Amino acid sequence: MNRKLIRPSLTELKDQNPSKLRKKPAPPEQTNAENFYYVKQMQAKTPMVIVLQDGEQIKGIIEWYDKTCIKVHRQNGPNLLLYKPCIKYLYKENDEGDVAS
Repeated sequence: MNRKLIRPSLTELKDQNPSKLRKKPAPPEQTNAENFYYVKQMQAKTPMVIVLQDGEQIKGIIEWYDKTCIKVHRQNGPNLLLYKPCIKYLYKENDEGDVAS
């Protein structure tokens, strides 16, 4: 006795369950939230405090940014170009009392 295996064609399967076969799209690599934050602070000329990896604090206004660095305009010193990997975190200078040391 010889049996034949009956398989449905792929087109029939696609027609029956189109939603089950679709893969969920991957999330975007970048949300642009960081860029939006920089632009917002630049336009408002918000005084910022940038804390570096070694704990040094730099106060100034963000003048411009790109993919790898930001330029900080300071009143009491030369302007600085900071590489983003060297930045631990940053916050608005007015919020200094809210940051826990």
